[in-house]
Amino acid sequence: MFSIYMSKTLLYYYCFLAGIFGACMGSFLNCAAWRIAHNESFLKGRSHCPVCGHILGVPDLVPVFSWLFLRGRCRHCGTRISPRYMLTECAFAVLTVLCLLRFDFSVLCLRNYVFLCCLFCLSLVDLDCFLIPDGCLLLSALVWLVTLPWTGDNAVTHILAGLGYGGATLAVSLVMDKVLQKESLGGGDIKLFAVMGLYLGGIASMFALLFSCVLGLFFAAATRNGKGKPFPFGPAISAACAFMLLYGQGLTAWYAGLLGM
Repeated sequence: MFSIYMSKTLLYYYCFLAGIFGACMGSFLNCAAWRIAHNESFLKGRSHCPVCGHILGVPDLVPVFSWLFLRGRCRHCGTRISPRYMLTECAFAVLTVLCLLRFDFSVLCLRNYVFLCCLFCLSLVDLDCFLIPDGCLLLSALVWLVTLPWTGDNAVTHILAGLGYGGATLAVSLVMDKVLQKESLGGGDIKLFAVMGLYLGGIASMFALLFSCVLGLFFAAATRNGKGKPFPFGPAISAACAFMLLYGQGLTAWYAGLLGM
């Protein structure tokens, strides 16, 4: 079986390619998220400046470098472009390399990379408009199901984990809604917890749930989210899922050992 670890030269070469591909994918996911948040189709139509509407060309679309060379401004109208574009491209380039290093060339790598793409996209949408698109969740679930014969996951335990975490967070949400007299957890968050269970299983999902709550509190404090204001929980859940997906195996094995499993 081919592996990127066959030699250092191959390792560096494929990590370099993965970084470039990841930056391009980050650019696409950012564009897709912006269009979803603004009720535009990301499957058709060329990229354009959100202010002047001018169609963007190659000089405007090179990941990371276009933003740097254009000094964060639109080449046509001079409007300042948010550094989010460059930061998301860099972040997803790193995430792509980490995924390749963790899973090597395998079906598991492809499956988990699609999941990371969906997590990244839905996080950006949630930050923009407090919405987790069902399309990202459905694609994640479908890819998990299609690749199941090659990933080694126990279908029964992972499906039960998905139903369990989705159902548990739904129950807690309904109780909190009654107590607080307002929506405590969005439907998208609940469905995301269910998909998390599919990918991570029971124990890893437990840690992801705990981490997401901690990250959510830190994020709320950092953004100084006022009392009563809506809060995008999707990015915290996604970050916790991504961490457990990439590095949670040791933590899960340690906890399973404590339980004698």
